[in-house]
Amino acid sequence: MGEKLSIIYKKVKDLKPYANNPRLNDDAVEYLANSIREFGFKVPMVITSDGEIVAGHTRLKACQKLGIEEVPCIIADDLTPEQIKAFRLADNKVAEIADWDFPKLEMEMQEIEMDMTAFGFEELDNTTPSEIADDDYEIELPKEPRAKRGEMYRLGNHILLCGDATSAEDVEKLMGGGMLTYC
Repeated sequence: MGEKLSIIYKKVKDLKPYANNPRLNDDAVEYLANSIREFGFKVPMVITSDGEIVAGHTRLKACQKLGIEEVPCIIADDLTPEQIKAFRLADNKVAEIADWDFPKLEMEMQEIEMDMTAFGFEELDNTTPSEIADDDYEIELPKEPRAKRGEMYRLGNHILLCGDATSAEDVEKLMGGGMLTYC
């Protein structure tokens, strides 16, 4: 933990994407390219000593898109092959776990005048609960429900059972399959 990191510069053409990279990152490339264009390349790539990417596949694609020829890298020569595989996954997974504190995000966004949609942010809904008006919408329930108890529906990769979650019979039917109605 107390080791100093050494940053070296490598030619983009000499870096090799990991052949079994499980991340689908094409949708993020444009946003990351915009970020690099606006702020510069601020996060080094992590590579093996032979130039294979451990972390930074999206950065590589963004650099290729922008025509950047050389990037800062950290060589992960202190990790075993198993640790490299584990770090490659962990580095991506932890970002998925984090969430936004929306009130703080909104405060930060209000202090920034640049268009943040270029980096993947959508416009924030500035409606506060006190501004929400009741539209007097009344739900009219049908006299006869469309779904009947015991019917199962496939919704994409999911199955929905019209039943009782506290009923062992219904749960068994759901878990064991049965006749499906397609929506």
